[in-house]
Amino acid sequence: MSWTGWFAFFLIVQLIHFAGTWKLYQTAGRKAWEAAVPVYNAVVLMKIINRPWWWTILLFIPIVNLIMFPVVWVETLRSFGRNSTTDTILGIVTLGLYIYYINYTQNVTHIPDRDLKPRTSTGEWISSVLFAVVAATIVHTYIMQPFTIPTSSLEKTLLVGDFLFVSKFHYGARTPMTPIAFPMVHDTIPVVRTKSYLSKPQIPYFRFPGFQDIKRNDIVVFNWPVDTVNAFQQYGDGKYYYKPIDKKSNYVKRAVGLPGDSLEIRDGYVFINGKQNELPDRAKLQFSYAIRTSGPINPQLFLGRYDITDGVEYDKASSVYYFKAISDESIEMLKNNPSVIEIIPLKNKKGQWDSRVFPNNQNYAWNTDFFGPLYIPKKGVTVSITPESLPFYKRIIEVYEGSELGIENQISQAGTEVLLNGEPITEYTFKMDYYWMMGDNRNNSEDARTWGFVPFNHVVGKPVFVWMSWDSLNKKVRWDRLFTTVGGSGKPVSYFMYFVIAVIAWFAFDFYRKRKKGRK
Repeated sequence: MSWTGWFAFFLIVQLIHFAGTWKLYQTAGRKAWEAAVPVYNAVVLMKIINRPWWWTILLFIPIVNLIMFPVVWVETLRSFGRNSTTDTILGIVTLGLYIYYINYTQNVTHIPDRDLKPRTSTGEWISSVLFAVVAATIVHTYIMQPFTIPTSSLEKTLLVGDFLFVSKFHYGARTPMTPIAFPMVHDTIPVVRTKSYLSKPQIPYFRFPGFQDIKRNDIVVFNWPVDTVNAFQQYGDGKYYYKPIDKKSNYVKRAVGLPGDSLEIRDGYVFINGKQNELPDRAKLQFSYAIRTSGPINPQLFLGRYDITDGVEYDKASSVYYFKAISDESIEMLKNNPSVIEIIPLKNKKGQWDSRVFPNNQNYAWNTDFFGPLYIPKKGVTVSITPESLPFYKRIIEVYEGSELGIENQISQAGTEVLLNGEPITEYTFKMDYYWMMGDNRNNSEDARTWGFVPFNHVVGKPVFVWMSWDSLNKKVRWDRLFTTVGGSGKPVSYFMYFVIAVIAWFAFDFYRKRKKGRK
């Protein structure tokens, strides 16, 4: 739904509100017209129900308002003496329309100074839970979101089992585009494993200003842009599901390519504008290797001294160790091992076409180790559109800057001519910035080499903090990673003890404050 459609919907809601409450406004000593003025009518209503004015703001926050509207309906009924369980149930199940019945048929009295404390322990518990959910949803949506690292694509910087806090405000918090959704979950309700949202209606994309841009080699959480595939097994039924942008699967990769860059991959290494990309010192590139030895080597030697991910497999018949992911530094160390006879990189050859690699076109004989050069689109830049360049930009025009933004863009070809909605097109100006996201575990990372560009409107946030880390293989907590920063240089430093000291200090202060207050 466009902004125009949402504005029309907003005006309809205002008319419904006025028609159902104007007499109640008068009963409360207000003017009838005050029930008709958008936004102001909500501020006045908060005074009528004896609630703070800032509740009005909560009515306009997507998802939060799904909780707040029923609360306001019930509070309105109680402000006019309708406190029974039946009144509460009718107010909610009729989506507030029960207030019409009260407004037009009942002779009620306004209770201006009613007691706001719930009358039962159950009511108090429900009230506490509701506002805890409201507060948590606001933090989760606009400030900080928890995230778990499920794969080893960024191993050595982020480990499988790391629990992160992802900042929404670094790059600018994105308002929810799917307004009818279960709070604080992504695309699936836990336990029952069913969709947590309704695909329609959709709110147009909007992002608050951030205080920094995505920098080269930043680790970024984003919505997987191609997460609309057939037979997606999220719900276990094998059916096709269209997923709105903000409900696509969350991915975390490194932004090695920025808008306007020319990117190329040579022998697995990224080159930006002709120069090899240099990763932060915490990052370690890893590749797959086969190592032929003169005999078995103690596995503990591998695990204790070398940067290895995803384990080691040994073929006894050929005396070959297969490393799914090992760093270049570790390979250099292994060269000095007297048992090592031969080190074989398990990489593709230049000119060997992999049909799974973007842009999935045999005219570009690219693979995950030899790729490009490729231009990464930048907002406002115009590129030439030809049959040769079309494979790179077709999805951008049709999907990212087309259907996902409510625009019907259809690309076709007539001979050597490219058509947009039936009209010839020779150039295109990008409406968004795009990024190239890759993992450091180069042979075991499904990343941009497979599915291409990531539009900026798919960006979720920036990982800033590891608050918990669980080693599922050894069933233990990685204490040295607790409360460490994701960015920065040098070995990560744990701030866990500082956190523990701060918590103890707070509880001691709170105990002292309450004890002092009790004496008075």
